[in-house]
Amino acid sequence: MQSPNKSLSPFLPVKGEVKGGQREAGGDEQIMYFSKEGMRNGAEKKKDSDTLAMAEAHQAVAFQFTITPEGIDLQLSYQALNQIYLSGVRSWKKRVSRIRNRVIKGVYPASPSSWLFVVIAILATMYMRSDPSMGLIAKIQQHLPLSLHVSLSAQGQTMLSALVFSTLLWFSLILALRFCLKLLLSYHQWIFEQHGRISNTTKVWVTLLRLLSSRKPLLYSYQTSLPHLPVPAIKDTLSRYLESVRPLLTDPEFKRMTELANQFESSLGNRLQRYLKLKALWATNYVSDWWEEYIYLRSRSPIMVNSNYYGMDFLYVTPTPVQAARAGNTITALLLYRRKVNREELKPSRVPGTVIPLCAAQCERMFNTTRTPGTETDVLQHWQDSEFVAVYHKGRYFRLWVYRAGRLLSPREIEYQVQRILDDPSPPQPGEEKLGALTAGDRIPWSQMRKQYFSSGVNKRSLDAIERAAFFVTLDDEEQGMRGEDPAGNLDRYAKSLLHGKCYDRWFDKSFSIVIYKNGKSGLNAEHSWADAPTVAHLWEYTLATDAFQLGYTEDGHCKGEVDRSLPHPQRLLWDIPSEVQAQVHSSLAVAQALADDVDCHVFPFSEFGKGRIKKLRISPDAFIQIGLQLAYYRDRGGFCLTYEASMTRLFREGRTETVRSCSNESCAFVKALEGGE
Repeated sequence: MQSPNKSLSPFLPVKGEVKGGQREAGGDEQIMYFSKEGMRNGAEKKKDSDTLAMAEAHQAVAFQFTITPEGIDLQLSYQALNQIYLSGVRSWKKRVSRIRNRVIKGVYPASPSSWLFVVIAILATMYMRSDPSMGLIAKIQQHLPLSLHVSLSAQGQTMLSALVFSTLLWFSLILALRFCLKLLLSYHQWIFEQHGRISNTTKVWVTLLRLLSSRKPLLYSYQTSLPHLPVPAIKDTLSRYLESVRPLLTDPEFKRMTELANQFESSLGNRLQRYLKLKALWATNYVSDWWEEYIYLRSRSPIMVNSNYYGMDFLYVTPTPVQAARAGNTITALLLYRRKVNREELKPSRVPGTVIPLCAAQCERMFNTTRTPGTETDVLQHWQDSEFVAVYHKGRYFRLWVYRAGRLLSPREIEYQVQRILDDPSPPQPGEEKLGALTAGDRIPWSQMRKQYFSSGVNKRSLDAIERAAFFVTLDDEEQGMRGEDPAGNLDRYAKSLLHGKCYDRWFDKSFSIVIYKNGKSGLNAEHSWADAPTVAHLWEYTLATDAFQLGYTEDGHCKGEVDRSLPHPQRLLWDIPSEVQAQVHSSLAVAQALADDVDCHVFPFSEFGKGRIKKLRISPDAFIQIGLQLAYYRDRGGFCLTYEASMTRLFREGRTETVRSCSNESCAFVKALEGGE
């Protein structure tokens, strides 16, 4: 194990003492290690280095003790204990907040205070000598426990019975309201109506939906009211399939395909259809878990390029050229978004221009999530909270704590910590620089290496620091963006850098990784299995807007705020990489590099007109683009092909995406007519 640079260690061991009980604030593991004064030789000096490494791997020393002939001398670090206490307070506050949100979501579209209104209304009617329960309150009173009959007066028994009846009535009203909301959200006829020509039924539906949604919802308030994804009839499925392939097949081929479809319907198809209906009875969504596993997690090929995707920074504006400052504001903005998600303060996404909510389930695994490799299938792991981010810079990995004493560090303090990483001159440890290539190559070798060499010891602790981090940050040593004498070429290189980088300087297993370039440009690389692009796009738009317009920068490009210079240094992650792992790293890097070299990526900025002009022509912007793609393909190849377009199914609970086959008989006829001059 290579000893890290001493400048990174705020807590050093006291030489010659027996130490124990070192524990990181907010952590859950405890390491005991021992050494004896006066018994060191050349071979034991390495133990000092390991002891130093262990000390650096922990943020605080809660207590230490020294064994002497007189006994044990116990020393407490009140600063560290205070950190642990404040971390616990923060954890309990989050638990209370989650319980509160569960109650609010559980009674939506009503409110918890509506219970008091119902109780007062029932008691008021009883005061006026009226029985709103039609005798139920009296029956409840008769069935009260005997002990209450003895201890309470007749009036007290009546009040208690009225309270029980009011609560039951309140629950019944909530169930009725939720059922009505679910019925309203199950109406989808509005999708097929033309813009500006809304039917009276849809107008009434919108009015009722507005009434039931008038109270401000939390992020997940609509989840239990969203309808389940319906199982389409097998005849409809086969009919749509045949319609999608008709433009691509000759008459004899289409006749043969129709015969095969009929055979499938009469044999295997009906049996599979029954399985789907059976699963739909008990599953929240009969597709999503299979979609996640078989489309994403079971793929054994590299997820870099094949699955992961990227998001760009502002093209024409860079808020600051200072790398550390851009990292400070970006990390802060992301953590503010996480806070909103945890507190459910984000408004639920809706169909644009309507009150129709979309499923928000994909937000749950946005942060503190990683994809861990397996032999047959990968697994998504999610943690409730994380107080640090993992940082990569010039071949070294760091753990950067972003909370102290229960508070989020200011953007200026995070910039200060990032600058410490940038200024650190220590070299990578053997095998550390390109370790991330394991996440870029094939999944099975990475699974084998992880199980054999990263399941215990220092490697496990360092890997845990990356996987349990809120997200991953790469401080790239290159400059990117649409700049210089070749802006188009630089834009392509910028896109490829975000898509795959150097194939080893991103941690592709993390739910998302932020890339901060040397010139202040930024971007993101997202793993695909946990969510689809619109969820990440919302996160990234919030981050860019908060960074540039809310947090802002000083005139010299630094983050605003003050710095507590007593902050502990970011922690170097330590590794013990054997030759077998290093050989696999080189092998995975070769696979990933070949894949990256095979990517032909060209980003085409188009500024002639936008969706506004297309809408003025009463044309769908999506349809306009799809027809443009088919026209371009037809001019290039002289024919048509099966075309894939992703469509959200988040009108349904836990919906992901569905395939739209935009190449149809009508679109092909239009393209041919356009080419024929008609």
